[in-house]
Amino acid sequence: MMTNPAISLIERRMSANRFDASHALTDAEVEELARLATRAPSAYNLQNWRFIAVRTPEAKARLRSLAHGQVKVQEAAVTFIICGVLPDHAAHARLRPFVEAGFMPVDMASGWQEGARAQYADPLAARDEAVRSATLGAATLIFAAEALGLGSGPMAGFDAEGVAREFGLGRNEVPVMLIAVGRAAPGNWPQKPRRPLAEVLEIL
Repeated sequence: MMTNPAISLIERRMSANRFDASHALTDAEVEELARLATRAPSAYNLQNWRFIAVRTPEAKARLRSLAHGQVKVQEAAVTFIICGVLPDHAAHARLRPFVEAGFMPVDMASGWQEGARAQYADPLAARDEAVRSATLGAATLIFAAEALGLGSGPMAGFDAEGVAREFGLGRNEVPVMLIAVGRAAPGNWPQKPRRPLAEVLEIL
């Protein structure tokens, strides 16, 4: 039986900590990674994320100092700062091409916009949605990198306030995680064992 390529990708993916420091990515390659990441789902199609690609030696050094000195920030070809953006209720505008193509009625798009406005009026709900969207974008970026033959290493260990300040994030932006991407170097561990399904799955 032929193995499904997408399933193979999921099963082989590992978190890289060692990267080939001589490997670089072109602008087009960085843009393709971000383009694929934006295929992730988001509530109301808000697409409330932003990807900052840290690639120059100077910018990498600044980010590494805010990421507890993690070497992979400097060795990877690029490290993305994955930002969630507080919902701005612009669902209607972002759905316009979908409406114009005849997939969605105008009144439904307007309803989505009002739904977003009501749902995210609470600041905590708005922040939760920003983190959710950024996390979905980050996961999609990780698998896009794997599909393109690149390693990736997500990081939660960093000074979020320092990153926001040093890299000019807006007050409506939340730095959710860092993802180092590049050519994996020898010495990385394979994917670590997963817990048995019986411990994590309940079927009702």
